[in-house]
Amino acid sequence: MTHSIDEYFLEGCGRCALGGTPDCKVHQWTTELEILRSIVLESELEETVKWGVPCYTLQGSNVLLISAFKHNCCLSFFKGVLLDDPKGLLEKPGKNSQATRLLRFTKVEDIQAIESDIRALVSAAIKVERAGRQVKFEKQADPIPEELEQKFAEDPMLESAFEALTPGRQRGYILYFSAPKQSKTRVSRIEKYTEQILNGVGLHDKYQSKK
Repeated sequence: MTHSIDEYFLEGCGRCALGGTPDCKVHQWTTELEILRSIVLESELEETVKWGVPCYTLQGSNVLLISAFKHNCCLSFFKGVLLDDPKGLLEKPGKNSQATRLLRFTKVEDIQAIESDIRALVSAAIKVERAGRQVKFEKQADPIPEELEQKFAEDPMLESAFEALTPGRQRGYILYFSAPKQSKTRVSRIEKYTEQILNGVGLHDKYQSKK
């Protein structure tokens, strides 16, 4: 897994089989990612690398991530649901997402068009973190298994990738991961399919690991 910003832009996050290859998703969005990074670095947030991607923190607390996916790159706010977003720019990654909100981009011009709004949202995220505000989570109708929730807590990149899947693909994984009676079996299933999720692939889609 990647441990430095320079390595991220050269090799990708290192989380999947595409890392270090020309097909790595980071290479598809390099210019966009660099522009987003430059905007975030104007703030007081500290830059580090967590889960193989650029992560920005305030006094050790995670505030936002910059990441690349198959169809877009994005700026992910950990407590995005708490941000003042008068223009409705933030997106809910998936139907089960209660906290994270995203700004998705597919070209440089889209970033340039809302640079001032991005800065305002970054500033708002800092204020939310400084104030110590917390998201109140509600129980879901289709509950995510506890083991998957734990993996999401340990690995926000996995959560972001999962929420980027179509609702049908998400439900397929949830049902499959929830089926075993033993927790260790549920954990084993999650670990087995983590790479597929990170690559935006559904449970029953054709996929061949390059590891």
